[in-house]
Amino acid sequence: MNIVEIIGNIATDMKFLSAITSTISIIFLGFFLRKKKILNDQTGKVLSKVVLSAALPALAFTSFMQDIDTESLKQGTSLLIWGLLIYIILIFVSKPFFLKYKGERQDVLRVLTIFGSTTFFGIPIIGGIYGAKGVMYASIFNIGYRVFLYSYGYIKMSGLKMEKKNIKTMFLNPIVIATFVGLLIWVVQKYLPQMSVTVDGKVSEYAFLRIDQTALWLYKPMDYLAKLCSPLAWLAIGTTLAEISLKDALKTKDAWYYSFAKVVIVPVINIVLLFLLNVTGILPISQTALATVIIMMATPTATVAAAYSISFDKEAVLTSNCSLLSTVGCIVVLPLWIVILEVVKQMQVFS
Repeated sequence: MNIVEIIGNIATDMKFLSAITSTISIIFLGFFLRKKKILNDQTGKVLSKVVLSAALPALAFTSFMQDIDTESLKQGTSLLIWGLLIYIILIFVSKPFFLKYKGERQDVLRVLTIFGSTTFFGIPIIGGIYGAKGVMYASIFNIGYRVFLYSYGYIKMSGLKMEKKNIKTMFLNPIVIATFVGLLIWVVQKYLPQMSVTVDGKVSEYAFLRIDQTALWLYKPMDYLAKLCSPLAWLAIGTTLAEISLKDALKTKDAWYYSFAKVVIVPVINIVLLFLLNVTGILPISQTALATVIIMMATPTATVAAAYSISFDKEAVLTSNCSLLSTVGCIVVLPLWIVILEVVKQMQVFS
């Protein structure tokens, strides 16, 4: 199959196209509703709080409500390792990108480049395209992100030593708790007390904590919350974009350079390194796992990283411009990355 046929197959894949159009159209709906003042200036913040405190934890937890097998466990382990390694790599690799900048400006641009909006922007898109398995992989990969964001990111932006409150934030965040609880249940489900459940007339054994099978009355409310995650997140992104001056951001050359590094160069680094690790057998990775990593790393400025910049009064205006341009850039470039990932899939480069 040649490259033209592959792209043709992608262009006619309704599941793929609907995922892309859903993301873009709902973001622009949020933008339109805010511009028309149908939604007020607090809507984005309120929606974000709902997503981060309820919908995303529910999505992270329910994504682990699936059977475990050798392959998915191997992929989860690879993603956990890579999720830690890539941030160490980016800490060093980001330095040459911004050598022409000095002092605080360089520090801010590096931190904003290393940490993207993986939780708020990446996971909902991955869930829409790759389903529960993609979300599960993304949640495992994101463990390293949380560790470095609340340690290295905080220290670099604040100029202070690690504080106790950040350690609490790192581990007591609802999304982190939901991820670890779900991950634990998924890994040890075969060793937990089992219950007999009748599915389609057939009796099967499931761990009692597999609530998708043993306690539907508890699972269904979480499932409904999880399904709210993507549309609410995309609406919040749209309303937030409407609050920032695109005209001012477009005038900032540094923000353009940063945005290109964030949504293009960082994913390229990941795909090249993962290809080398995969073909050498050092860190085998599947197509779905690869797609999860690339989408997560192509996300715009992380909200927490931007908050650090503003809180510690480090290049706050530049950060706002970087956040806006990288978000717009991500909306434009991410569909292209997904097409590239589908081409790679058709070429069977990864398992």
